[in-house]
Amino acid sequence: MKQKIFLETEFMTLGQLLKEINLISSGGQAKWFLAEETVFVDGELENRRGRKLYPGMMIEIPEVGTFFMVKNKGKQDAAE
Repeated sequence: MKQKIFLETEFMTLGQLLKEINLISSGGQAKWFLAEETVFVDGELENRRGRKLYPGMMIEIPEVGTFFMVKNKGKQDAAE
């Protein structure tokens, strides 16, 4: 499954992403999840829950899906 994740801020942490896509129910579970499961950020194995994810990055979680970070075109961008 490929899915776009829209960023409301400059970046999102990997722990926040795991919560956003409902793989964990609280931020405290992120460390455990990353120790037990394989997660790739831009093709490299990642286990840091605080890893910053910016627009253009790709996160792959085998057996779950692939996620693309996309900048949300909000009110500020629409005015430009």
